[in-house]
Amino acid sequence: MTDTLSPDTPPPRKGGLLGKIIAFLLGGILFGAGGYAAATFFPLNADPPASDVLRLIESDGAGMDGGPKKVPKVLPDASVFETRYYQFPEPLTTNLRASRRFLQISVGVSTQYDETVIENVETHALALQSDILAVMSTFGEEEVTGQAGRDALSNALKDAMNSRLEDLEGFGGIEGVFFPSFVMQ
Repeated sequence: MTDTLSPDTPPPRKGGLLGKIIAFLLGGILFGAGGYAAATFFPLNADPPASDVLRLIESDGAGMDGGPKKVPKVLPDASVFETRYYQFPEPLTTNLRASRRFLQISVGVSTQYDETVIENVETHALALQSDILAVMSTFGEEEVTGQAGRDALSNALKDAMNSRLEDLEGFGGIEGVFFPSFVMQ
């Protein structure tokens, strides 16, 4: 059998390999051009635009275009937190434990929280004064003598008042208890 072509059959195409090579080369050129464009316009390790701004701010010299220099702003010396005080209007007097002597003190409190703590102290002053008297009566004469005794009483009063405020308001906030007057007789 011989392969003969009929007059109706088109002859086979030649140059299939050459077409494939040209298509491969054109694809490579397009791929390379796309990669070059991406690397040029979207570099992987490029600094974001904000880094240029930060670099200008951090430089102590003139800007890139010879603009003004960075000048530090002088801030006034001010406390970050404001301490607020409240003093109970009347001195409190009670007998000391196991003693014939009594203790009379004026009580002040401080906080660095907002005004709400002082408002809570004013609102619940009656309950807090009752707690102060209860704590005072648990101390003996020797326990309130000297600075260490006053500090112990101050800490005990702070804990009692914060506990009461936490029960009533959900937050204590008293950070210091002071004695503007302290008389033991």
